[in-house]
Amino acid sequence: MGRRQVPTRPDYIKWLLLLGAAALVVLMGIYVGWRYILPHSVNVDRFHYPVAGIDVSKHNGEIDFDQVRDDDYQFVFIKASEGKTYKDEAFDRNYRNARRAGLKVGAYHFFRKNRSGKEQADNLLGTIGDKQLDLPLVIDLEDDWGNGATTNRQTAIERVMEMINILTDKGYQVVIYTNLDGYNKYYKDMLADHDLWLCSFTNPDLLPHMSHRFQQFSHEGEVKGVKGDVDLNIFRGSKREWSQYLDQVQQPN
Repeated sequence: MGRRQVPTRPDYIKWLLLLGAAALVVLMGIYVGWRYILPHSVNVDRFHYPVAGIDVSKHNGEIDFDQVRDDDYQFVFIKASEGKTYKDEAFDRNYRNARRAGLKVGAYHFFRKNRSGKEQADNLLGTIGDKQLDLPLVIDLEDDWGNGATTNRQTAIERVMEMINILTDKGYQVVIYTNLDGYNKYYKDMLADHDLWLCSFTNPDLLPHMSHRFQQFSHEGEVKGVKGDVDLNIFRGSKREWSQYLDQVQQPN
């Protein structure tokens, strides 16, 4: 008898395996570039921008806000909610401890473009309840990680506007958080009536054309009282302008 032939995989399976391996290599390259090569921070002169803050969520763990305050930070934006139903489980604790430390407190919602503005406004309002805030409510609007990849730009903007209208009807002032891509895609044409909180790893002095109220300038901040990296932000103005800004922030009666 002749030797039995070992069956071989069809060529198309080999090609699929090769394509899968190539895709994995590309994804790993993108991650490495994003995580280790692209800048995630820029130095900011605290003399010119004396009012600084952090933004946090449950991922930052238990925070000692007294140490944050003593490390010369004046405000904190705390994640409250996301999409239709998600509520950040650390929001109440972070809010309570930040207020007790005397920091100025705001709340933010991560916007899911595949959900209606009303659903998301209801989620945010239900999460913050009757808590007193010092800063406007923030809508975090960005395309990262496939958020709403099948939702077109016009629909996304309509849903954001629906959420904004509900929040402002309740008496809240709204700030839009986004990055440079989101600024060009969503903010500058349709949402510029609302203050901007810009994520940019460019020195704010080099962005005179960007009329943003806040700037997130680092994802790699080291702040006393926070374990690990934390996002750093500045208010674009003097201490006097900060005080004036706080006085004009609209909140429900």
